[in-house]
Amino acid sequence: MRCSMERIDHMQYLPDMEILEDSDIGERVVKAMQEYDCTRYTAADVKRAIAAEYLTPEDFGALLSPAAEPFLEQMARRATIETQKHFGNSVLLFTPLYISNYCENQCIYCGFNCQNKIKRAKLDEDGIRREMEAIAKTGMEEVLILTGESRKASNVEYIGRACNIAHEYFKNVGIEVYPMNTDEYAYLHECGADYVTVFQETYDSDRYEQLHLAGHKRVFPYRLNAQERALRGGMRGVAFAALLGLSDFRKDAFAVGTHAYLIQRRYPHAEISFSCPRLRPIINNDKINPKDVHERQLLQVMCAYRIFMPFAGLTISTRERAGFRDNVIGMCATKISAGVSTGIGSHTEEEDAGDSQFEISDGRTLDEVIAAIKNRGLQPVLNDYVYI
Repeated sequence: MRCSMERIDHMQYLPDMEILEDSDIGERVVKAMQEYDCTRYTAADVKRAIAAEYLTPEDFGALLSPAAEPFLEQMARRATIETQKHFGNSVLLFTPLYISNYCENQCIYCGFNCQNKIKRAKLDEDGIRREMEAIAKTGMEEVLILTGESRKASNVEYIGRACNIAHEYFKNVGIEVYPMNTDEYAYLHECGADYVTVFQETYDSDRYEQLHLAGHKRVFPYRLNAQERALRGGMRGVAFAALLGLSDFRKDAFAVGTHAYLIQRRYPHAEISFSCPRLRPIINNDKINPKDVHERQLLQVMCAYRIFMPFAGLTISTRERAGFRDNVIGMCATKISAGVSTGIGSHTEEEDAGDSQFEISDGRTLDEVIAAIKNRGLQPVLNDYVYI
């Protein structure tokens, strides 16, 4: 797989990239993030935000600030109330399935970086079916399909065929692949995809340029508007995230929340959810110089999301240790992954056909995660959507 070294303008759309001429959401999100000053909030601001029935973006900013750190217990109690009010005691389960790790981007924090000397692989249709059969036999009813970001190795038709196969085995099918145009999202929706997850990585465009050296992913605004294109393509839901630790995590979390808030206001029918990934060890990780985000700070972000947008889903991934994951379900997280591997062919082969994107912290099976959920007095849910 050829790895481009061309340093294109990270703010300039390429000819094949759709521009949403009638939307200013991306620009508004970046402007809000740039103006966000987490140091200006006081304890009084935080208390007011925790007590507010309906939060404004300004209240959300207070909950993400350093002034909110002494109030984490109060935030957790409020988050728990909101979670129970909107989701009851249910916790949704899913598993990710990596079908290809070929990538044409040069992102210095990612194991799939096209410059990294890793074992590359791509499942054919038979391989995809075998993997999905194996996952479905565990009882799982929702799958998230992932690829490296290579249109050559994993074109839209290939991903569409994977969605077709997934729709035979699972009630809900999500995709976490490279950003696409509206018509391409519409095609994948017709193939069986229900929702789209896109990590913006960081909303700081200058830092984004430093981290993404080459490839289509280098184009910041195209990625920023991916969720809106997905919704226009008919997707039921979209998920938002920054990779915490790449830049100022408070600013990035504020941008994520603002982005989801503005999308929800423009597309009120959309199902909105958050993910809260932190950097995990990968090849060449020592070159990233990550800004550490500790568990208390991660919990602060998650509680702030829940209190600000109480009806939104919130996923906790296997990047985090089992104990932390178990503690946040029912409090703020409403969705948890299980039976996870980030390698290629991991569910049916003794040895992965392709290397992993990053190291996971929680390798428990579906049955083990279900048992942990029940031990906390919560209800594991394998499917929360019925097509009529």
